[in-house]
Formats: sequence, structure tokens, C-alpha cells
Amino acid sequence: MFELVFLGTSASAPSIYRGLPALAVLAGEQRFLVDCGEGTQRQILRSGIGFKRLNRIFLTHAHLDHILGLGGLLSTYGRWEALDEVHIWGGLPAIERVQNLVYQVIFRRETPPVPIYFYRTMPDTTLFEGRKFSVRAFPVSHRGRECYGYIFEEDARRPFLADKAEALGLPSGPERSRLVTGETIVLKDGRIVQPDDVLGDVIRGTKVVVTGDLSRTDDIHEAVRDADALVIEATYLDRDAEIARQVGHITARQAAELARACQVKYLFLTHVSRRYREYEVIEEVRKYFPNSYVARDLDHFAIFRDKLPQKVRREFAAADDDDLPEKGE
Repeated sequence: MFELVFLGTSASAPSIYRGLPALAVLAGEQRFLVDCGEGTQRQILRSGIGFKRLNRIFLTHAHLDHILGLGGLLSTYGRWEALDEVHIWGGLPAIERVQNLVYQVIFRRETPPVPIYFYRTMPDTTLFEGRKFSVRAFPVSHRGRECYGYIFEEDARRPFLADKAEALGLPSGPERSRLVTGETIVLKDGRIVQPDDVLGDVIRGTKVVVTGDLSRTDDIHEAVRDADALVIEATYLDRDAEIARQVGHITARQAAELARACQVKYLFLTHVSRRYREYEVIEEVRKYFPNSYVARDLDHFAIFRDKLPQKVRREFAAADDDDLPEKGE
């Protein structure tokens, strides 16, 4: 299971109800931030998830509406000592722009209070491997070089079939664990038990795909295919498709048609232009893909492999807000 917390869902500029692009992805004890528009740190506090462990940041591209929030966020991380280190991935243009922001503006005459590590995202590479899940990057077409989307995917697994184990007289204990990890074992009576004897068919893990901004969809089918949740921009409606093409964005209809073609389970639209009413976007996207949702700021969903997303209404402990004293207090 993954959780999606939409921190900012507007396109290019904020509106009264929508902040600039940012998405938190929660995977057990691990927390990730995809993009960091202006005002993201306040949205993090409003969401209730707090700053703890939110120190891995993936940037989709170098445009300012997706990165300017890093200035305030990194400053806060340093002043509050909430984290030991920060890791930032992105294409080279995004990394260079953020490094200029960090070292020429925020920490111009001082060493950052916490180590900040930068990594250049490369096409079709695994960027992070956690406990039973991974994060991979894939290239997308947008304005400029080295734009990326990210795939969060649980490891595939083979369920242990207890009834078959009992039929073989397999004792409870470490032998069963060894079989689950793929090891062949020998029983006391000399019989050899293979993993295939007690494991079921492979079950694919939950898959969440986040595209960032993009100008076309035909080149990302492989990355998106069979996603349990697809988070994608929908800056324009179909009536303004020509404008979308000219400025390097897609329409809600294009997002819906991509989801349908790639057998996506559930579609989340974000990066919504202020020129449209929300109901207009919903009407268009659901005409072509009914399992769609136009995300709002602070929406929080749990994504599963075997059922539709569930809206999360969670009360977080006050400690999760990281209400820590600043240095010197």
C-alpha cells in the first residue's frame, strides 16, 4: 500500500483553493516528496504528516512552480534540525537550478546545517530501494531537457500456501521462512522441498505512477501500464487542446485516454488551471475514464493493489507536526 497526500494541485500559479505542485508519497516508514512548489512547507503542516522522515525529494523538471518551495523547506529543515540529511533527485537542469538556490541564496555565506545530497536522475533507473518496494524514473516529454516521472512499486511476491505445507508435513518455524525466500530445504526424513512446492503464483505489488508535467502521452505507455493509481497533469480541457499543444501540456481527455489504453485502475488529475471550474474537468475526464478524481489540496488517499483508493481521514499526534524549538531557544 502507498499513500498519496496532495499538497499542491494548481498549475503555474496558485489559486485561492489550490497551492503550487507538490505531492507526498508515504510507503510505510518511508516518506517522499515529488516536487516542491512555493508554500509546500505550510501545506505539509496543514496536512498533518509533519516533516519527520520527509527527506527524499524527487523533482520532475526545472520549472520554478515545481521547485521554489525548496528554499523555505530546506531553511526550515536546517533551523529546526528535524532531519539528519536531505536527498534530492532530478534532471540536470533541475539540480543545477536548485543548487543555485541553495548555495547562492539560502546558505550563501554558511554551510548548510544538514548535509544535502544531489543525484542526477537518469532514464529508466531505480533510484531508491526500500523494504519491499522501489522507486524508478522514466523520461517524459515536456518543455526543456531531462524531465521525469516516477514509479513507486511494491515488490512482487508469491504467497505461502499453508495447506500444501501441511500436506507435506512441513513443520512450523524457520524452514517455512527459508522456502519463502526461495531456498530449498531438506527435511529430517531426507525429503527435499522446493519453494515451488509451497508457494503460489506471483502477485504483482501495488504500482503508483506520477508523471509530472508532459506534452504527450504516447511515449509513456510502458511506464504507466497496469498502474493502480496514475497521478498526472490535466492543465487544459479538450476545447483548448491547441493551446495545450503550443505550451507543452496535455488535456484532461488525453489523460483519461492514456489511463484507459494502459489499463490503469484509478486516475488522479492535478496541475489544474485556474481558468476552469472543477466540475468542468470532472465532466470531461469521466466521460472517457469513469474511475477518475480531480485532486484537491490536502486530499489523502491510500492506494491498494486489490481495491479502489480509500480516502484517509487520520488524526496525527501533535509530535508529528515537528513543533520543535529553533536553535538558541
